[in-house]
Amino acid sequence: MSLLTAATPTTSAHFSAPLLPSSHAPRRWVAAPLRHIRRPRLVPVVASVPDPAAGPVEYTPWLIAGLGNPGNKYYGTRHNVGFEMVDRIAREEGITMNTIQSKSLLGVGSIGEVPVLLVKPQSYMNYSGEAIGPLAAYYQVPLRHILLVYDDMSLPNGVLRIQRKGGHGRHNGLQNVIEQLDGHREFPRLSIGIGSPPGKMDTRAFLLQKFSSEERVQIDTALEQGVDAVRTLVLKGFSGSIERFNLVQKYKFHRV
Repeated sequence: MSLLTAATPTTSAHFSAPLLPSSHAPRRWVAAPLRHIRRPRLVPVVASVPDPAAGPVEYTPWLIAGLGNPGNKYYGTRHNVGFEMVDRIAREEGITMNTIQSKSLLGVGSIGEVPVLLVKPQSYMNYSGEAIGPLAAYYQVPLRHILLVYDDMSLPNGVLRIQRKGGHGRHNGLQNVIEQLDGHREFPRLSIGIGSPPGKMDTRAFLLQKFSSEERVQIDTALEQGVDAVRTLVLKGFSGSIERFNLVQKYKFHRV
């Protein structure tokens, strides 16, 4: 049995009931419980139920992970906008990022009354899955509540897009997460457009470059809009609001 299969929870799963690792699980994936993590209380929330008509049940938490590289060297670069989004969510929701677990810097808190785990993998971009996979298993977070936030060169700078699922689009960090989730791709993602390299510029050099002053303004605006979008997703799921958000984002820089 894989870690992901073992971690599939009922609707009563929550932070205070960690998954015990399978006897077949590789030891490198086993995350020891930390005594100082505050366990959120159980909250009946209608948004937690796959079928809201079934009535409120105990909420399944969300794991929101931003992809990036640790260290001051990479701060503010294009490849680290996933980290920036998590930092912005933490600030707006009053969540302190002060715990190290499973190769990650994380914070436990809530959006509204919904429990969330904010994650910044410290394993470097190309090995992001080695941090996210074990956390998802340990906290029994199902695929549909794992939200990845990452940079996307296929989108114009500052344009956001939320999807229910998808491939990796040759993004190494995203690809590694999919691999560590046993090849499953059915998890939400928030991609942040960073534009594409100009001319014949090397892709790696472009990703590790900081934004121009004009681009920085666009990214800061996108981060603000992204926080609102994440709130909507966590509290209401993939509703019509998310569809409208994607449509507005797609055309927000178009001039009529």
